Amino acid sequence: MSLTAISLLIIAVSFAVLTIFVVKVLKAASQTMERVAGTLESVESKVDGITKESEQLLQKSNSLAVDVQHKSESLDSLFDSLQNVGTTVGNVNDTMNVLAQSMNKESHRHSDNIAHFMRWGDTAINLYTKWKLRKQTVDSPSR
Repeated sequence: MSLTAISLLIIAVSFAVLTIFVVKVLKAASQTMERVAGTLESVESKVDGITKESEQLLQKSNSLAVDVQHKSESLDSLFDSLQNVGTTVGNVNDTMNVLAQSMNKESHRHSDNIAHFMRWGDTAINLYTKWKLRKQTVDSPSR
């Protein structure tokens, strides 16, 4: 065998070994790519599910926000009414305080008159009692 033939044989064997290793690497890469593709499909389906749930949640949140806004607006008139009631109660309270102060002043002003009336009434009762006793003493000795 000549040197060229041996060189060609070595090159052919090297090429065959290299081809075998390249095929093995390509098969391993192919399997890895298949696994990655399967994982991506799984992730894609899960992302689709999450996206749909997120859209539904967003729609429900929007409808809830609209509902809360509507109910809040309907309560505004109630709070206005309650404020009016509070103002009215405050006005009635102020009026009652003024009336009570007025009655207190009037009662103090008339208390002197009432005291004089009570003294006159007490004097009248004493005079009546004395008159009755005198009448009894005048009627008694004749018996």
